[in-house]
Amino acid sequence: MRIGTYQLQQQAVSAMLDQQTRLAKTQQQVSTGQRLVTPSDDPAAAAQALDLERMRETLKQYQKNADMARNRLSLEENALTSVEDVVLRLRELAIQGNSGTLTATDRTQIASEARELLRQLVTLANTSDANGEFLFAGYNASTQPFTQAASGTVSYAGDSGSRSLQISATRQVAAGDSGQDVFRAIRNGNGTFVVEAGSGNTGTGVIDPGSVTDPSSWVADTYTLTFLTATTYEVRDSANNLEASGAYSSGGAISFNGIRVSVSGTPAASDSFTIEPSANQDIFTTALNLVTTLEGVTTTSAGTAEFQNNMNRFLSDIDQVQNHLLDFRARVGARLSAIDSQKDINDSTTLTLDQSISQLKDLDYAEAISRLNLQLTGLEAAQQSFVRIQGLSLFNFLR
Repeated sequence: MRIGTYQLQQQAVSAMLDQQTRLAKTQQQVSTGQRLVTPSDDPAAAAQALDLERMRETLKQYQKNADMARNRLSLEENALTSVEDVVLRLRELAIQGNSGTLTATDRTQIASEARELLRQLVTLANTSDANGEFLFAGYNASTQPFTQAASGTVSYAGDSGSRSLQISATRQVAAGDSGQDVFRAIRNGNGTFVVEAGSGNTGTGVIDPGSVTDPSSWVADTYTLTFLTATTYEVRDSANNLEASGAYSSGGAISFNGIRVSVSGTPAASDSFTIEPSANQDIFTTALNLVTTLEGVTTTSAGTAEFQNNMNRFLSDIDQVQNHLLDFRARVGARLSAIDSQKDINDSTTLTLDQSISQLKDLDYAEAISRLNLQLTGLEAAQQSFVRIQGLSLFNFLR
């Protein structure tokens, strides 16, 4: 078969162009550090790497969510710590104001500090993050949740929602708590029932917060403890059924339906006390009750008993506030720990993905440099051979 000179030249040029293409590919790999410059370099590996990169981007978003949740929960934890400090001071003021040696002026001064502490509570409940979003507004994060009226009462403009953020494929975490849950959904009294002295009492009877002796026997209803005389009493439910009766002795236990209360002092005939199931009472009302109690003391024996009953009620309520805040602090702490744990897992998974992607895409520099040198040498040799062959003709053999 006869092969023409032109055909030989074209074959040589085509071979050199192929070598140059392979050399350019290797040079591009070396300059980028990537084995997969285009998906066509290894379609299967490129597809696998793309899937892994998508997983890595999703993990990055989870980490951003975790950081956001952690920042908000840290702010909430700090705010709750400050609220606890204020509540503790309110309790100290109540104990201080409960002293029988204080004058009305002394109690008024204590009430002024308590009123200022109430304002601090409102400020803390309106805590916002770096973006100006209120922590305790629920879903209405752009709306200030709590507003205090001139009378001291506090209203809530938020809702009961709680924003959750995805921190892994299977895990969400609440990035905060609503003001409804933190500051308003607090049980009053002893948490099961609350006692209240009748507003028309004329004796010196003072009732304690009471306790539950048998939860299975407790029937949630409104009961009225009435003193028929200074030495006898009866307890009736909301349907006027008689639940208990007996002779009264100061400080003695009055028990019925799995609960026990005790009254001290000398009640007057017809004096009464109400015992009803605990209900939600916001922290601001509890604080305001202390202020009004300290400001409203009268010097009569009945007024002193009323003051003592109100102080006992406040101390019972503030104990519930402290327990409630402690519970929320524990919940926030548990969420922060869960976030830290998940972030560690996400970091570990991201590292594994990085390694897998690197194995698929990254260049083996030693192999690539060796291949580059071989390709350079091969191309140079081919070019030199082509030049020499181009210079040959039949006349070279006839000389």
